[in-house]
Amino acid sequence: MTHPSLTRRAALAAALGAGASSGLGVTFLGGAAMAADYSRKKLVVIVARGAMDGLSVAVPFGDPDYLPLRQAIAIPTDQILPLDSTFGLHPKLKTLYALQQAGQARVAPAVAIPERIRSHFEAQDLLETGGAKMYAASTGWLNRTLQAAHPGRPIRALSIGAQEPLILRGPAQAESWSPGGRITPNTNRVAAALMDLYAEDPLLGPALATGLKVEDQANMLNGGKPLGGGDVKAFAVTAAKFLTAPDGPTIAVLSLDGFDTHANQGAVQGQLANRLGIMDDVIAGLQQGMAAQWKDTAVVIATEFGRTAKVNGTGGTDHGTASTVILAGGALRPGGIVGDWPTLAADKLFEDRDLAPTLDVRAVFKGVLVEHLGVDGRLLETVVFPNSRGAPPVRGLIA
Repeated sequence: MTHPSLTRRAALAAALGAGASSGLGVTFLGGAAMAADYSRKKLVVIVARGAMDGLSVAVPFGDPDYLPLRQAIAIPTDQILPLDSTFGLHPKLKTLYALQQAGQARVAPAVAIPERIRSHFEAQDLLETGGAKMYAASTGWLNRTLQAAHPGRPIRALSIGAQEPLILRGPAQAESWSPGGRITPNTNRVAAALMDLYAEDPLLGPALATGLKVEDQANMLNGGKPLGGGDVKAFAVTAAKFLTAPDGPTIAVLSLDGFDTHANQGAVQGQLANRLGIMDDVIAGLQQGMAAQWKDTAVVIATEFGRTAKVNGTGGTDHGTASTVILAGGALRPGGIVGDWPTLAADKLFEDRDLAPTLDVRAVFKGVLVEHLGVDGRLLETVVFPNSRGAPPVRGLIA
């Protein structure tokens, strides 16, 4: 009989939920009276790891230097999904394109972290800590956002994946879910034994209870079946349903790997196209899973840096500088390209090889936080993104 273990699990989960209701408080724009306006808002942050080639995401087909630089990996003009006379989307991004046509997606094509770094590890660290320079912060900027929640409505977050990303690490607790696990009678017995073992432990007991609760919730949201690892869209639908559940988290974070395309990058087929197809399926799943709450949802997709403007000798691209940030969701304000375009002219390239950045990625993040979640602008400068006055929030992103 498993009912006693389920009772203990529920009791521990309830205790954890009670503890999670306390937190560090800060102010929102307009104070407590305005906080209720943000109670239904949802934010999904996706980290595209490996340095996503922004020139193949937001394709600058109208730039005269695009084809000469890209050569074999240039996206054929007749397959580009046009946004305006200069930019279009990769043909694998059909869901994103449909959202853009509906006024629910935008791209910022020349964005970078504040330091010019070409190391994946260091650049991801800076992207996720939100610091002005390397090692300026040891916690994630989204964790600091959790600490910047109004005391009457603390923000909760869900980390999706095998490991909690740096962007969510810090003193504020976040829930986690690693999709693809299978619950069997044997694992239930192990879970029950662990619950007995750690029932009195003030740290491990609640942590284990939360993990089991989240896995049970994922199975329930997926129609009572464990979620396998092969259906990307179904995974995203389930992730979205965590957010829409009663008292669901406000923020979710997930990572997409495989964007390090040094060789055989391809154009409309190949390594990058496959990764962009997966990304598009994730966006489609989020939209489907959020259902009516999609109108209150913002999705931000960012990468650590871009790739070289010129194709290399192995049909790929090397580590670069500026890349593309993708914005999607029903909460977006319709609009065009975000930020300025530096062009791909030879005298405009950064260090004669990379797309030059015209926008600090922190400015995009800050714009979403202040307009979508109502985070006080003063706290963006002092708590969430310290020493970032030189990167003011991009305004007009959220309706």
